[in-house]
Amino acid sequence: MQLNVPTSRKAELVNITSRVQGLVREQGIQDGVAMVFVPHTTAGVTINEAADPDVARDMLMALDTLVSETLDYRHAEGNSPAHVKASLMGSSVLIEIAGGKLALGVWQGVFLCEFDGPRTRKVRIAFL
Repeated sequence: MQLNVPTSRKAELVNITSRVQGLVREQGIQDGVAMVFVPHTTAGVTINEAADPDVARDMLMALDTLVSETLDYRHAEGNSPAHVKASLMGSSVLIEIAGGKLALGVWQGVFLCEFDGPRTRKVRIAFL
């Protein structure tokens, strides 16, 4: 299964939890695992706090601090920092499904991590 997720900024974290949960419901899956995978080299996926939007802002700020835009990158497209950030975040997460629901913690959500937008990103979901 695939979600198409539009992004609107160069870097942002997009909460896709409800969309992934919707696929769990549509497929009638009661127990198992959802693998959420992003097939891009300048985007990633993560699980983090979804209740306070400042957490996503803080994560982007910290990544900008860790991955400088001013290094002597050689990649011709000019988006090397996006590649580094995507590698740091990772391209997939596994989430337990229990009783037909994603077994996330109270504050947790699933986020597409955009680092080279705006674009429309593919997010693939497989159920195990």
